[in-house]
Amino acid sequence: MKLYHRAALLCSVFLGLDLCAVAAQAQTAAPQQVPVPSPLPQPQDIPYPGKMQISVDATDLSRRIMSIKEVVTLPPELSQKGGDFILLYPMWLPGDHSPSGTIDQVGGLEVRSGKEVLPWHRDTVEVSAFHITVPAGTRELNVSYQLLSPVSPDEGRVVMTDVMENIQWSAVSLYPAGYYTRQIPVVSQVILPEGWQYGTALRADGPQKGNTVTFKSVMFNTLVDSPIFAGKYFRKFDLTQGDQVPVTLNVMADKPQYLNATHDQIARHKELVRQATLLFRSHHYKHYDFLLALTEHLGRIGLEHHESSENSGPLGYFTKWDETAAARDLLAHEFTHSWNGKYRRPADLWAANFNTPQRGSGLWVYEGQTQYWGYVLAARSGLMTVPQTEEAIADVAATYSAQAGRKWRPLIDTTNDPIIAQRAPLSWRNWQRSEDYYSEGQLIWLDVDTLIRKLSHGEKSLNNFAGDFFGTNNGRVMPSTYWISEVSSTLNSVQPYDWTAFLHQRVDQINPMAPLDGLTRTGAKLAFSDKPTDFIKSDSLLRHTTDFRFSLGFQVNKKGILTNVLWDGPAWNAGITRDQQIIAVNNEAYSEDVLKEAITEAKGKNSQPVVLLLRDSDNFHTVSLPYHDGLRYPYLSGNLTEIKEILSPLEPEKSDIKQ
Repeated sequence: MKLYHRAALLCSVFLGLDLCAVAAQAQTAAPQQVPVPSPLPQPQDIPYPGKMQISVDATDLSRRIMSIKEVVTLPPELSQKGGDFILLYPMWLPGDHSPSGTIDQVGGLEVRSGKEVLPWHRDTVEVSAFHITVPAGTRELNVSYQLLSPVSPDEGRVVMTDVMENIQWSAVSLYPAGYYTRQIPVVSQVILPEGWQYGTALRADGPQKGNTVTFKSVMFNTLVDSPIFAGKYFRKFDLTQGDQVPVTLNVMADKPQYLNATHDQIARHKELVRQATLLFRSHHYKHYDFLLALTEHLGRIGLEHHESSENSGPLGYFTKWDETAAARDLLAHEFTHSWNGKYRRPADLWAANFNTPQRGSGLWVYEGQTQYWGYVLAARSGLMTVPQTEEAIADVAATYSAQAGRKWRPLIDTTNDPIIAQRAPLSWRNWQRSEDYYSEGQLIWLDVDTLIRKLSHGEKSLNNFAGDFFGTNNGRVMPSTYWISEVSSTLNSVQPYDWTAFLHQRVDQINPMAPLDGLTRTGAKLAFSDKPTDFIKSDSLLRHTTDFRFSLGFQVNKKGILTNVLWDGPAWNAGITRDQQIIAVNNEAYSEDVLKEAITEAKGKNSQPVVLLLRDSDNFHTVSLPYHDGLRYPYLSGNLTEIKEILSPLEPEKSDIKQ
């Protein structure tokens, strides 16, 4: 008897014919999709009928663990009847433009009602949502868990070291689903290591008690927007200007000697505040706290907030001032975000809570124009010299002139990259394009600025747009959202022109050539020299790389490992890829100087090629590069008068300040 017939006979004997028919149908029917769980409740713009308390113990430095305790008062209706209560872990974080919440670092979750441990389960679709079964009569929940922060960069961004820590409330808090985060009140508390100081946009609610700081009640969206820097070695510098709105530079460092700022250096940071206020004709913070970590151990960061910013810089930010110019536009960039990004925000980048997806179609304004003002304000305040800023602009112009990916991908599509790649390493960055809306956006806004100046015969500039667009509702902290049509209409009010078509062509369409009209319109030209500029030297020093992008077409770190290879450049055409290691150059052991000498000696059509011995994992191979144009480093030549004018400090009588 065949196996199938025997199985059918047994089925009919023991189960009955109807059940056998169902079983047979189940074996032959195509699978059907299982319905997904019910969606989470949509956030409502109504007050949360309860409150939250969050306490973070950040003293376990050796194990890099933060321990969190929350008390969540339940809505009266749920308390009376019982049911499903949902807590969310923040995932869509402002400034990251992607679902980058560190949900993978959460451990030890326990929920109690009094002494009773309540069951919870994670939503199988929205894995950052925790469903808690609440018995009738439960008035509040006691929630505890840990943030198991990375102990090394291999596991993620390091936020705790022996001498400093970065407490981001998005990483150490759960909040109720179903409400706008601006409607959820919360009292927060942090326990710091003994003797440590801290900086934050939050304000303490009374004197500090031992190592414990309790902050005034704020809404949950404000809490998440107010991180803490705390450290053993810490200094505060007052940057407050004539408007008497408090601004503080909070600095922590790996060692105390790196906090030794000069009077002149702090004066330049004060001038940054003054120049930004003159430019934007307003402030949108009750007080502002720069948070700056000078470190080689805490993870790198540059993240904007409405009344503060998280920044990291090199140890020698103050003590090796002449070598760190390439890092000194960061504070100007993040400070600009208080106006551009936090106050004025693209409508699709604003969300009711931290678990609603955001869309980044306006990032070329949000980040691109901020990148532009970051350079300009750094120069106007003296954080960078005008020549250093010109050199930085030249590097941007050369980089995006060599960006091969512009042949297939419009700039607007790169605004999706925070979600697509989440800043993971890319094999062919200048072909894939990555987040080009930053610096290519910067070139577009230089184009806009110089065109306004030309059309208005020098009477108007992008300064006027900055005041008109970002200077509304002086003193208001609540965000004011916009669509791109408002950007075009405000530009048109400053200087009549078809700005919609202008921006559409540069942002939405494929452009094989970089947008360098902003340079050429002024008489400046992108040129190349066989000597690196001071800015390139500083940038290479800070990144621990040597730049050969505009000669052989790659960058290489101190160990000879290729960190970036340009698509369709000489190295790419020779079959070289990133992560290979240069062992020898023309049969001589590799060093930065040896490679530079070989490139120089190969200059001229009749010269010998540059020969590299490369290691690729356990394999070695030799590559010949028939490149004969010598070392090439970008700089600006020609008439730089208008560039210098753009970078010149504003004064009250020239700044269009509204009286």
